Amino acid sequence: MTTPPPALLIAGHGTRDDAGAEAFRAFVRELGRRHPDLPVAGGFIELSPPPLGEAVTELVERGVRRFAAVPLMLVAAGHAKGDIPAALAREKERHPGISYTYGRPLGPHPGLTSVLERRLAEALTGPGGETVDPAEVTVLLVGRGSTDPDANAEVFKAARLLWEGRGYAGVETAFVSLAAPDVPGGLDRCARLGARRIVVLPYFLFTGILPDRVRRQTQEWAASHPELDVRSADVIGPEPELLDLVTERYREAVRGDVRMNCDACVYRIALPGFEEKVGLPQQPHFHPDDDGHHGHGHHHGGHSHSHAH
Repeated sequence: MTTPPPALLIAGHGTRDDAGAEAFRAFVRELGRRHPDLPVAGGFIELSPPPLGEAVTELVERGVRRFAAVPLMLVAAGHAKGDIPAALAREKERHPGISYTYGRPLGPHPGLTSVLERRLAEALTGPGGETVDPAEVTVLLVGRGSTDPDANAEVFKAARLLWEGRGYAGVETAFVSLAAPDVPGGLDRCARLGARRIVVLPYFLFTGILPDRVRRQTQEWAASHPELDVRSADVIGPEPELLDLVTERYREAVRGDVRMNCDACVYRIALPGFEEKVGLPQQPHFHPDDDGHHGHGHHHGGHSHSHAH
C-alpha cells in the first residue's frame, strides 16, 4: 500500500477586510479543486476565520497525519519566521502523532513578476487599447512594511527584478505601514527623480484594508499633483501563476528542499539597531488592532530557528 502524499496547509496573514478574507478562502478552495487527490485546508494567523488551528483540526479529522504548510505571504517577516512555526508547534502538541514540514514564502518569483507586469499593463492601457511606452513610466512598488529589515529588503529585491530588462524609467519602493518610505514619500521621490507618469503597484496578493489604503493615499497625493499622470494598479489576485507557485512551494517542502533566507535574519545576525533580537525564542503573537496599525511595534520575541532553518 502506497503512503498518501502529505496534505497541504495554507497559512494566511488574516485581514479585517471581509472581501480579502473571502479571497483567501476561495483561493484555498480552488487549490483543493486543482488537486482532488490531496487534502487541502487553509487558515489565518489572526484577524479572520478560520484560524490556522481549525484548519489543522479539519485535516486531522480527515485522517491526515502528515502535512506541508505553505505561508501564503510574499515576504518572510515575523509572521512567516515566527508566528506560523510557533502556531504549528502548538498544533503538534494538541494533535500527538502528526508531523509537518514548513515551506518558504512565495516571493520574489518570476511567475509573480509576470503578474505584476500584467497589472502594470492594465493600468497603462488607454480607453482605445493603446499602450504607453514603458520608458515613460516610473513604477512605485508598495509592500506591506515590517520592522524586519530582511523582509523590507525582499520588497526592494522584487522591485529590482521587475525593473530588470523591462525598460521602465524606474521602479521605486515604498511601504504602507511600519517602514519608510511611506506611499506619499515614495511618490515624492518619484517626482523628484523627474517622473511624469507614475503607476503605484501594490505588492499584495489579495484585496484588503492595506491595499485600499495604498489606493486612497495614491489618489490623495495625485489630487495635489495634477500636473502628473498618477495611476493605481490592482493587486496580484488568484492568478494561475499564484496557484502554480503555491504548488511548487508545497513540493519543495515535501522534498525537504526548503530554502528560507537566514543570511540577513535579525534573529541570527546582529543588524544595526536590532542587536537585542539575536537568539531570542519565538512566541506566537496576535494583533489586537487593525492590520497596518501595529502600535505594539511587532515585538515577536525572537527566533528559535528550529523550523526548517
